[in-house]
Amino acid sequence: MDKLIITGGARLDGEIRISGAKNAALPILAATLLADGPVTVGNLPHLHDITTMIELFGRMGIEPVIDEKLAVEIDPRTIKTLVAPYELVKTMRASILVLGPMVARFGKAEVALPGGCAIGSRPVDLHIRGLEAMGAKIEVESGYIKAEAPEGGLRGAHFFFDTVSVTGTENIMMAAALAKGRSVLQNAAREPEVVDLANFINAMGGKVQGAGTDTIIIDGVERLASATYRVMPDRIETGTYLVAAAVTGGRVKVKDTDPTILEAVLEKLKEAGAELTTGEDWIELDMHGKRPKAVNLRTAPYPAFPTDMQAQFISLNAIAEGTGAVIETIFENRFMHVYEMHRMGAQIQVEGNTAIVTGVPALKGAPVMATDLRASASLVLSALVAEGDTLIDRIYHIDRGYECIEEKLQMLGAIIRRVPG
Repeated sequence: MDKLIITGGARLDGEIRISGAKNAALPILAATLLADGPVTVGNLPHLHDITTMIELFGRMGIEPVIDEKLAVEIDPRTIKTLVAPYELVKTMRASILVLGPMVARFGKAEVALPGGCAIGSRPVDLHIRGLEAMGAKIEVESGYIKAEAPEGGLRGAHFFFDTVSVTGTENIMMAAALAKGRSVLQNAAREPEVVDLANFINAMGGKVQGAGTDTIIIDGVERLASATYRVMPDRIETGTYLVAAAVTGGRVKVKDTDPTILEAVLEKLKEAGAELTTGEDWIELDMHGKRPKAVNLRTAPYPAFPTDMQAQFISLNAIAEGTGAVIETIFENRFMHVYEMHRMGAQIQVEGNTAIVTGVPALKGAPVMATDLRASASLVLSALVAEGDTLIDRIYHIDRGYECIEEKLQMLGAIIRRVPG
């Protein structure tokens, strides 16, 4: 199992390109199943979860074709089996996203109950209840969700999400795209990745309105056609590299990104003392060698501060001037990185869903272990400013969400290398 060794103390400086968003790419890949012809998806990040989704299509009889620009063409007409098997689904929660499109397009689906990160309960009952509201018959047995559309196909429905769910919103929106009549989804997730999926469905000829608000209206269409689409940039990767510049007192310009989908994060970076300049598709952060100031923040669904950036800001607060409180409202055990950061000398007290972080002048290198995707990014950031070497184990978590993290950090001047376990 690979490990990362990071020697702290280098001030980051330079430019890097941001990859496509994993959290937009996965639902968009799932939505290709709705089409009645070949669909090409570009700007996919080269990540394990994307490979798993493409492998899942292969298991179902679809043969994805990858071109020289690493865009993927998928022709769902070649599908042979409507089963998403456990051995693939267990490695990636997002596999649940094939449920809605398969029932809508092919009339039935069998999808294993998902696995994935250990960051609290993420129930799939919203996905099931949403499809049932559209007339699907669903049974959960032997660890599989077995769904079947009624005669004549799914019907449009009004559905209220009692908790905001990104994948729930996406799954039901995809199913509604081919349902008969109008569907209205209330208390829907407002994330930019949901908007990207809606734009993709519309590019295939769908009729989705209101994505980005809490009420999405979908008028079902008879068929969705071939399309070519480019996935949006990854706002969490963007934010992570900006925090990397902030913690090291450096300057980083991130390109091929979108400043408008990151406003809550940029606001907190300004509060921490960063100088920010932005263009249409780039953001530059310069700390001018200064140590950041501690910030208080509270995670909440978009457009508020994203839970996926919480761990990175704990790293920032750990070496900042002052004390900052970080309140996590989305996932109940998302402070697992804190105990690893204690090993590096961070002063963090966890009380319920709040982490009180008192900045120290310097962290110390230590052997640490990644526990989930974003937590492991916080360990990388902490290692960049720690005295001496930090050895990070279990970095397969990092590889699930960050494309070529050590190469990109090396381009910015970090002293980082991957070693085989």
